[in-house]
Amino acid sequence: MCLLLGPAGVGKTLLVKRLQNLSSRDGTGDLGEPPPTRPTVGTNLTDITAQRKITIRELGGCMGPIWSSYYGNCHSLLFMIDVSNPTQLSASCMHLLSLLSAEQLEEASVMILFNKIDLPCYMTIEEIKSLMRLPDIIACAKQNITMAEISARKGTGLAAVLRWLQDTHRTNS
Repeated sequence: MCLLLGPAGVGKTLLVKRLQNLSSRDGTGDLGEPPPTRPTVGTNLTDITAQRKITIRELGGCMGPIWSSYYGNCHSLLFMIDVSNPTQLSASCMHLLSLLSAEQLEEASVMILFNKIDLPCYMTIEEIKSLMRLPDIIACAKQNITMAEISARKGTGLAAVLRWLQDTHRTNS
């Protein structure tokens, strides 16, 4: 099981739809126009097939207070941050700290996704690392943490996310 978490409006649902589309094409090809999405109320379970079946459980951002109810059986965690929304950054940092300190997630591999790099007003990964003090957070974390800049809308960086999921679930399952 892979958990997909992040504040409301960061692009989690679009990411899952794009990864599902990409996995059906063996990680290649043009993804076309982004599919329509609606805010997730509750949870969505999506299976992607990338050498093996990987189930992604997306939890709506408004469910943050009860995310911990879903930590069991979690092999990997995708945590999304909207790099075009600086007002959400402190909440994202607090969510991330909470996730990384959760005992049930100590063995999970973590990928932090910096989404919406296609927008003109996005913060660079270096700016976010500095503002969130990510090097310090990562140094103290028990998890193996990977970071990636992506655009779920344009498809930028999604092949690397799919590869990470494949590699993570090959070794952790």
